[in-house]
Amino acid sequence: MAPLILPFGGKTPRIHPTAWIAPTAIVIGDVEIGPETGIWYGCVVRGDVNEIRIGARTNIQDGTVIHVAAEGQGTYIGDEITVGHMVLLHACTVESNAFVGMKSCVMDGAHVERHAMVAAGALLTPGKRVPSGELWGGSPARRIRDLTEAQLADWRKSWESYVAHAKDHAALFPVG
Repeated sequence: MAPLILPFGGKTPRIHPTAWIAPTAIVIGDVEIGPETGIWYGCVVRGDVNEIRIGARTNIQDGTVIHVAAEGQGTYIGDEITVGHMVLLHACTVESNAFVGMKSCVMDGAHVERHAMVAAGALLTPGKRVPSGELWGGSPARRIRDLTEAQLADWRKSWESYVAHAKDHAALFPVG
């Protein structure tokens, strides 16, 4: 069983050999996925009308949808990020070492800075920027509070454990 990895508009996804894509995930079009990144079960990464770039050691958890807008920017996701289950990332930027909680939505032109967090269930509306060191939540999302050093340290544990866990799954379902 293999993931569905498809060309679109003359562009084929470029996936680093150490990345793992779950067998039920779909990756299409102008997409780059970096080293040791995991795209988990039921994810859709659809770079059909613009580009999607996902960095190294990032985990895109089950049921997440990543898409783009035809006009404006693509979707840019940095290194060492945890993206929780069932997130929607659309034509936005999530910088390295950020955290996006389960069932949240980050909309067009929104920007999550390094060491910032979007809480579970949050709606980050178009063009909003979550500054480094802050937690934003709610619908629409707003600043809740500053993050603690302990929370930031836990994020490292999160992405590191997902890198290791993806290797376990890759042994069962290798790509290619």
